[in-house]
Amino acid sequence: MKRKYILIAIFLTAIGFGQSNLSLIPMPQNISYQSGSFVLHSKTVIQTNDVTSFEALFLKESIKSQTGLDLKIVKRVPKSVATINLVFDVEDPNASDFKEDYILEVAAKSITVKAAYNQGIFYGIQTLLQLIPFEHNSDIKIPCLEIVDHPKFKWRGMHLDVGRHFFPAEFIKKYIDYIAMYKMNTFHWHLTEDQGWRIEIKKYPKLTQFGAWREGSMVGHYNEQKFDSLHYGGFYTQDEIKEIVAYATARHITIVPEIEMPGHSLAALAAYPELSCTGGPFEVAKKWGVFDDVYCPKEETFTFLENVLTEVMALFPSEYIHIGGDECPKTRWKNCTHCQKIIVEKGLKDEHELQSYFIQRIEKFVNSKGRKIIGWDEILEGGLAPNAAVMSWRGTEGGISAAKEKHFVVMTPGSHCYFDHYQGEPKNEPIAIGGYTNVEKVYAFNPIPKELTPEEATYILGAQANVWTEYMNTPEHVEYMIIPRMAALSEVLWGTSDSSKYKNFEQRLIQHFSVYDHKGINYSKALFEVTSKVHPAENGVAFELQSVHPKGIKYTTDGSEPSASSLVYEKPILVTANQTIKAAYFENNKAKSATLQQLFAISKSTGKTIELLHQPHENYGIGGGFTLVDGMKGNTSKFGRDWLGFWGKDLHATIDLGTVLTVSKVEISTLTAPASWIYYPKNITIWVAEEGENFEQVAVISAEEMEQNNGKLVVNFDKQRVQKIRVIAQNNGIIPDGKPGAGSNSWLFIDEISVE
Repeated sequence: MKRKYILIAIFLTAIGFGQSNLSLIPMPQNISYQSGSFVLHSKTVIQTNDVTSFEALFLKESIKSQTGLDLKIVKRVPKSVATINLVFDVEDPNASDFKEDYILEVAAKSITVKAAYNQGIFYGIQTLLQLIPFEHNSDIKIPCLEIVDHPKFKWRGMHLDVGRHFFPAEFIKKYIDYIAMYKMNTFHWHLTEDQGWRIEIKKYPKLTQFGAWREGSMVGHYNEQKFDSLHYGGFYTQDEIKEIVAYATARHITIVPEIEMPGHSLAALAAYPELSCTGGPFEVAKKWGVFDDVYCPKEETFTFLENVLTEVMALFPSEYIHIGGDECPKTRWKNCTHCQKIIVEKGLKDEHELQSYFIQRIEKFVNSKGRKIIGWDEILEGGLAPNAAVMSWRGTEGGISAAKEKHFVVMTPGSHCYFDHYQGEPKNEPIAIGGYTNVEKVYAFNPIPKELTPEEATYILGAQANVWTEYMNTPEHVEYMIIPRMAALSEVLWGTSDSSKYKNFEQRLIQHFSVYDHKGINYSKALFEVTSKVHPAENGVAFELQSVHPKGIKYTTDGSEPSASSLVYEKPILVTANQTIKAAYFENNKAKSATLQQLFAISKSTGKTIELLHQPHENYGIGGGFTLVDGMKGNTSKFGRDWLGFWGKDLHATIDLGTVLTVSKVEISTLTAPASWIYYPKNITIWVAEEGENFEQVAVISAEEMEQNNGKLVVNFDKQRVQKIRVIAQNNGIIPDGKPGAGSNSWLFIDEISVE
C-alpha cells in the first residue's frame, strides 16, 4: 500500500462523536470524523480472504473478550450483512518501508481495515479495538471515521531484565501483549546477568544447572545491605523460548535477545570459572551492582561465546543481537598476564581498547551469521565496532556521537526511559532504584537530539523503555512500573505526541484505566496522586498542589489525615513555619489517591535566591537549585525528586538571604550508595559574606566526617553577620578500580541546605 500523504481534515465538532470522546493511544497520524455510527451486533461477520490468519482470529477473540459477541469469520457475505473487512491492498507489494501503515474506515454498514502487510492489518485492528468498549450489549455503536496511519520510528521497544528477578514464560507472553496493545514492535529481552543466567544452552548445561540459581538475594534497598538466604532462580528452556518467539512473531514483535559481555557475567563464570582471568571459584551474585570478575578475552572465551551465540541466533531470528558491553570493570584485565600480552601483541593503548577488541571479535562472528550487534553506549569507548548499533542509556551523548559516525542508534536515556525510576511522589511509591520519571516526563521525550542534522537524525532508529528489576520481584510489580508509562512512550514513538497538549493525552490515558481493570493489570494510579511544586514566597515557600482535577484536592496543615470535610485546595499554600501538610485527591467524597505527606523544616535560607555554578544532571534535577532551599528534606532511601544529582561535577551553590542576618549554623545532607555510583564529596567548604563577594571560609567538612554522620551534617561556627552563604562540595571524581562503575564519573547527591 502506498502511503497516502493526503491532508485529512480533523472535524472536532462532527455530529455524534467528537475527538475528545475517542481515547486512542497512540493517537493516529490522521483522523477524519464523520456523522453516524456502525452498530456491532451478534450477526456482524469478519470478512477476509484468509479465514485462518492470525489477525482474523485475534480480532474475533478480542471482540468476544470485550463484548461477549462471537463473530464468524467468512470469505464472502451478502452486501446487506454488516461486516468487518480485513483487506490487503497490494498496490505495491515491495514497499516494505510501509509494512506498518494501515487505513481504518468505519462506515454505517461496514468497517474496513486495509493494509499492504499483515502488520498494518494488525495495527489497524488494535486501533479498532480501542473504539470498541468493554461492555456486553446486543448493539454496540462505533463512530464513523477514517484513519490513515503510520509510525514515525522503526524501533518502538520495551526492555525487561529477567536476570535480577526471573519471571515465568506466561508472564513474558503477557508482557508481549502489552507491547502489542500499543503498537510497539520490539521486545529487548535481557537474559543474562551477574545474578542469573536465564537461557538454556545445550552445549553448556552448567549455565542453567549452576548459573541460573543463587543462594540468597538482597532485601530492601541496596544501602541497607540486607539479604535473605533463599535458593532463587529459574531459566527458560529452548522449547519455551521457541514458543515465546512464535507468540511474539504472530503479534509482529521482534525479540532482541541480550547476552551480556564482557562484564555482568558472574553467573556464567560461576558455571565455567576457566573463562575468567583468575580461575575462580565464583558464585552467582546475591547483591546488585557491578563486579570485577568478567570474561577474560582468551580463545577459550571466544569459543564459548561463539557457541552460545550460535544457539541464541538459532532461537531468535532478529536482525540485531544485543551483546551488552556496559559497566565492565578493567581491574582483572589490568592484573592479568594474558590480557596485558594481548594489549601488546595487538598494539592496543589500554584496557578500553582491549574491550573494543573484544566487541569487534564478537561482531565479526555475529556478522558472519548474517546478523548485527547492538550494545550499550560503553561500546563506543576504545573505538566502535564497524557495523555496530548503539543503545544510548547514559544520557543522549553516546547516541549523538554514534549517529554522527553514521551508526544506527536506539535512544534509551535514564532521564526519560528508565521505568525502574519512581513515577509518583517517591514518598508514596514502592521502593525503586531512584530518580523521578512520571508519565508527563515520558510524554515530553524527543528521541531525536537537537544536536543532530537532518541527515544524522536518520540514524536514530527509535527508542525503548528499560525495566531493570533489582526492586521488582513479581509480575504485578513489573506491570505497576510499566503501565501506564509505556502508553506515553508509545505515542512518542508513533510520532504523534505533543507535550504542549499533555492534558489531552492525560484525559485519553485515564479512559484506558478501565481497560486495564478489565484485563486485570496491576497499573499505577500515580496520575490521581497529589503531586507538588514549591515556589519562593516571602518568609517561606508557596506549596502548590496538583492532580488530574485540582479542585478535587483536600488537605490539612496539622498533620491529620485529609477527609471529605477537609480544606479544599484553591491556591498555593503559604508555608512560613515548620509544619506537616497532608493532601489527597477526592471524587464523590472518597479518597482516590494515596495521601501526600510533606514535612516542612523552615530555616533562614528557605525560599531564598540560590545560584548554581554547575547545573545538576537531568535525571536528578527537576527542581533545579531551588531544591536545596525549598524546606523539604529528602529520604535517604529514595533518591527521588528531593535530591539534586551531579554527575562528575562539583556542587557550587551561593544562597542570597536577601538581607544581612546573624547566622551560626548550616545543615547539609549528602548521600553515599556505591552500587549506584553515588559517593560522598571529597570535602565540603562553607563560605560566608556580609556584603558583596568578600567571602570568608568558616568550615571544612571531610569525607570522613560525612561517613561518621551518615551524610547528615550540622556545622556550627561563631555567629556571623551574613547575607550570602556559599557551599562547595567537591565531587569524588573518577570511580576507582574495584568499585561499581570503575573508570566512570562519580555521582554527587545533595539535599537541603538549612541556615540558622
